[in-house]
Amino acid sequence: MTDKSRGWFYVALQFVLIFLLVLSPRMDSPYGGASEIVGTIGLGFIALGSGLLLFSFLGLGNSLTAHPSPKETGQLVTTGIYSRVRHPIYFALLVMGFGVLLDAGYWPQVIAYMLLFALLNTKAEFEETLLRKKFPAYDKYALKTPRLFPRLGR
Repeated sequence: MTDKSRGWFYVALQFVLIFLLVLSPRMDSPYGGASEIVGTIGLGFIALGSGLLLFSFLGLGNSLTAHPSPKETGQLVTTGIYSRVRHPIYFALLVMGFGVLLDAGYWPQVIAYMLLFALLNTKAEFEETLLRKKFPAYDKYALKTPRLFPRLGR
């Protein structure tokens, strides 16, 4: 399998898992009397993740691509949200997914979320291999910046 086809496989699988997470059956009242509160917290996580996703897209500028391979004309972005986490788009998807998990409260979402987490970690490793080939400064950046979950403070 070539890097290009492997990358598209990861992208396709990522979208399948996101659709499964969002479209799987939901429980009506998964947390009993606290369902409304937990559901609202879940919606808050979805909103937070959506904002992070938007900032991540904007932070990449012309380097943005769905494929894990860096664009031919792309630049290594290490500022803004990318100074806190190497893969803020994946982090944002995990935050949003956690919100869906809280709102739905049902085991199919738990399974889809765990699979999505594993896939995004694997995709990040693959992407970093490609980024290291293109950008010699990537190793130094990776040493000081966490992969999927940002550090709070410095």
